[in-house]
Amino acid sequence: MKTNCMLLLLAALFLTVRATAEDTSSQTPAGEIKETPEQRDARMAWWREARFGMFVHWGLYSGLAGTWEGKAVGTSGGMEWIQNYVKADTDTYAKAAFPKFQPKPDFARQWARVAKDAGCRYVVFTSKHHEGFGLLASKVGDYNAGAKLGRDLVKEIVDACRAEGLRVGFYHSVIDWHHDQYAYRLSQQLPHPLSGKPYPNGERDHAKYVEYLHAQVRELVSNYGPVDILWWDYSSQDFQGQEAWRAFDLMQMVRDKQPAIIMNNRLFRNREAGWASMGTEGYIPQLDPKYGDFITPEQHIPATGMPGVDWETCMTMNTTWGFSEHDRAWKSNETLIRNLVDIASKGGNYLLNIGPKGDGSVPDESVQAMHAVGQWMKTNGDSIYGTTASPFKSLDWGRCTRKKLPDGGTRLFLHVFDWPKDGKLVVPGLAAAPERAAILGHNIALESVPANGSLAISVPADAPDKIDTVIVLDVKDLPAEK
Repeated sequence: MKTNCMLLLLAALFLTVRATAEDTSSQTPAGEIKETPEQRDARMAWWREARFGMFVHWGLYSGLAGTWEGKAVGTSGGMEWIQNYVKADTDTYAKAAFPKFQPKPDFARQWARVAKDAGCRYVVFTSKHHEGFGLLASKVGDYNAGAKLGRDLVKEIVDACRAEGLRVGFYHSVIDWHHDQYAYRLSQQLPHPLSGKPYPNGERDHAKYVEYLHAQVRELVSNYGPVDILWWDYSSQDFQGQEAWRAFDLMQMVRDKQPAIIMNNRLFRNREAGWASMGTEGYIPQLDPKYGDFITPEQHIPATGMPGVDWETCMTMNTTWGFSEHDRAWKSNETLIRNLVDIASKGGNYLLNIGPKGDGSVPDESVQAMHAVGQWMKTNGDSIYGTTASPFKSLDWGRCTRKKLPDGGTRLFLHVFDWPKDGKLVVPGLAAAPERAAILGHNIALESVPANGSLAISVPADAPDKIDTVIVLDVKDLPAEK
């Protein structure tokens, strides 16, 4: 009898423990980040302070340069999608592209120097784009630089960037137009050159592709030292997250290997991850940390920023991410610099893209533009790095960034795009004279007079910088909004 009672008690105890465990697990969502707000702030600190990074799109498409069978595929739009545009199967595409993809020995050094010269603090480059060709020397599959070129292009780029003191990130596409088990028919929204057609090799086992994806990412976060950013691309509303990529497992594996890494939100396409639609403009200012660390507006600057959310606008210099010899729609130096300022004034980061050629060389237009940004940054970088969003709702003449001062005051950086013709720059909402007023980088002190709840600053007749002259104000109190 005692034995039977003991067995009953043990059985009851087992059921209680199991029920408690099941109840606890149901309250812990998959992918939950076990990180305090303070720990997250510490991990994100360098990225928030950097404000400016260089994006690089480079792969087999780069050598094709927007041309297929001797004809321009287009004069605008992303030519990194050329395989999809011409609906080429992977063998046909590879046969055309490989002879034109011949990286120079020292291409990576040029990239790193261009980024450093521009004032960028980090570089994110395509370890694998949608075409499926990996720049790494991978032991997983044979569609990568190690197998095809006998080189580890990822290592070359990482080493060059680190030599210049730059942080490094990998853009990695979870879409794959090459892999023979990638089940593209599971989504009606994700692009594929063979969309709408049967699989050419019979039924596919998407789980095998996902294993390949995880194995290759494991190489990326294991073989190249510290990795600062993983920039995923991308999901659809009808195919995303755990279902499509085992996304939470993937993110956890990456964090296990790289605890300090920062990841974006593109393994998902739902509202909790900051997405309202499939369009590149379809971002919304909310992000549950389990879906990523930052939101990624593409080719757009949010009109009022995204308070309380980390975000980064990625943008091209012309209209294409991958190199095209047909796209001449280059943005002006003024546009690039003012975009950087506009984004920083709204609390975001600017990831500005270059698209190197098939040999890895950076187009002259991109080199010259990045140099122009760098020249402005040498004088005015203090108004970008480590700043936070403007305290003003709007300013008729430009933008504002700010920093906290050790004494508890605030340093305002007034970015003047439209120089006042009457010699008076009016700053709304400042009721007291600042402790300091000067033109940044020019050693020019300025006089100012408070009047009617605003501050009138006397400025020279001509702007020292026609694109953006920065005025520094050290104030005790932030402006009062009207």
